[in-house]
Amino acid sequence: MLVLMVGDILTLLLVTIYGFARHSTLDTAGVRMLATFLPLLVAWFLIAPHLGAFDLQRAAELRQVWRPVWAMLLAAPLFAFLRGLWLNTPIVPIFVLVMGGIGAVALLLWRMIYWKLFSQGK
Repeated sequence: MLVLMVGDILTLLLVTIYGFARHSTLDTAGVRMLATFLPLLVAWFLIAPHLGAFDLQRAAELRQVWRPVWAMLLAAPLFAFLRGLWLNTPIVPIFVLVMGGIGAVALLLWRMIYWKLFSQGK
């Protein structure tokens, strides 16, 4: 389970870095990046366990790889709410959709790598 959690954290960190880089603000992001990354982690770890995203038996089955995708899509609105509270800014719906979508795809890719490395053929 630790491998899944660390991989998820690194994946969400990469998603955060990608977002700042995509908006050409990575070089000036500094502490602002924490205002995105930390609420994202909190939302992820509040939602993902309830959908079995850290269940090693399910992670070992290719047909269960969708679990983190749904968890991210459900975590995205909570993330945006927490981030909005932290920054005292309104929640932009397109930001929720983009972050949820990119996060879901990134987590899907990571979990496919996990499956290939740790579970295939077992």
